[in-house]
Amino acid sequence: MSEWSAGYVADIGYTYGYYTELNPLRIRMAFLNAGLVFPEVGHACELGFGQGLSVNLHAAASLAEWHGTDFNPSQAGFAQEMATASGAKIQLRDQAFAEFCARDDLPEFDSIGLHGIWSWISDENRHIIVDFIRRKLKVGGVLYISYNTQPGWASMVPVRDLLTEYNEVMGAPGKGIAARIGDSLDFASKLFATNPSYSRINPQVVERINKMKEQNRSYVAHEYFNRDWLPMSFADMARWMEPAKLNYACSTHYLDHIENINMNEAQRALINEITDPMFKETVRDFMVNQQFRRDYWVRGSRKLAPLEQADQIREQRVMLAVPRADVALTVMAGLGEASLQEAVYCPILDVLADYKPRTIAKLEQMLVGQDIKFAQLVQAVFVLLGANTLQAVQEDAVINKARIQTDKLNSYICRVARSRNEINYLASPVTGGAVTVTRIGQLFLLARALGRKTPAEWAKYAADVFTQQGQRILKEGKMVETAEDELAELTAQAEKFAEKMLPVLKGVGIIS
Repeated sequence: MSEWSAGYVADIGYTYGYYTELNPLRIRMAFLNAGLVFPEVGHACELGFGQGLSVNLHAAASLAEWHGTDFNPSQAGFAQEMATASGAKIQLRDQAFAEFCARDDLPEFDSIGLHGIWSWISDENRHIIVDFIRRKLKVGGVLYISYNTQPGWASMVPVRDLLTEYNEVMGAPGKGIAARIGDSLDFASKLFATNPSYSRINPQVVERINKMKEQNRSYVAHEYFNRDWLPMSFADMARWMEPAKLNYACSTHYLDHIENINMNEAQRALINEITDPMFKETVRDFMVNQQFRRDYWVRGSRKLAPLEQADQIREQRVMLAVPRADVALTVMAGLGEASLQEAVYCPILDVLADYKPRTIAKLEQMLVGQDIKFAQLVQAVFVLLGANTLQAVQEDAVINKARIQTDKLNSYICRVARSRNEINYLASPVTGGAVTVTRIGQLFLLARALGRKTPAEWAKYAADVFTQQGQRILKEGKMVETAEDELAELTAQAEKFAEKMLPVLKGVGIIS
């Protein structure tokens, strides 16, 4: 492990993930639902941006000025390349937290975000970050932070220690980190095959090991094999946040706000007896066996009056951001799969099926006669936002200016798709965030931009790209055998893409 990495895995790059929780626009509806005043974000910062997808997509899709750092120079270099492509207001560096947080040329921030960082760094770095937040987060500003949580990780802590110890003690030095991870997982499987008392008492650990074997090795390396790894209780997190004068605001995961899909009646009754909001979160983590928290903290929590809350909710614009035909009336929450009431949700989805933004007040007007009360409408919109079926929408003036940047970034990403398949997102100036578009979809868009007009022509363009590189696509998990079969499959995908995805992509401003 490299000396400069401070114990963090640097031998293998981080995954090319996008994390919608880092989108500042997401703060607004979460805070409104909690009855809190939210900030307007003009300056934002991401600490530990990985490959830089989130920070770049959010910078391109907004007018905010973004700053960020990631200690890995390879990752920072790629992120800076994307920033140059978009021309957005963004400054990215490859400095360690100690160096970056000591800079005297940084502004004060309305929003600071850390995704997948806190549980995987040393206490020394945690102190540096808390001090940075204390000095650089504005009054009223919001911190987004995610971390591994007790009690959901309790049974896996010894297993994680076993895996890392095997890697250090038994791993062959000449092997790469990915191979050593495989060896560690294989040993764990051999151990549990002997039916030790530990796995009999904690049977879920065997399932987790099997799942880890199927996961991307980059993800497993960064999730489990860093030197520092600490699942933390909510109460401990609250103590860490005290020096920065932060109050807990709410979960960034909207579905966490809906108690009846996360806790049974007896659990809700007990929770409602608890008057201390911090202890309530600790108890809730036990009820749902919380493994990973995604939270907003605010520097100076202020409550909205009920009338202000209702007025501002009505002003919020939303839109459907997935194909209407693909929307399932179910969501996954703490109690498992929850069914959504068809009489409430279908009229809302049908009104939004033209992929145009509307205020919640406009939805309320258009649904008159459907016997949907305002409280039901707000909860339904909130649930659909939480499921990423709907997206919050920016002001038109912001959309028009951000589109210049997102067009440039999306053009860059689609060109990259000719030779690489890691980036599966494009930036939306309408939602301020990203929309999932696979490599093949990006190639279809690139063909369309180059003047190919029909799905058949898009498919032929994509097939030629794959042929030039000796690649074949997968169909139902298996590689297609001939060029003719590949072209037929790509044509079918292109026709489906034209029918389902193009209207969505037009709605979110990715294409015109």
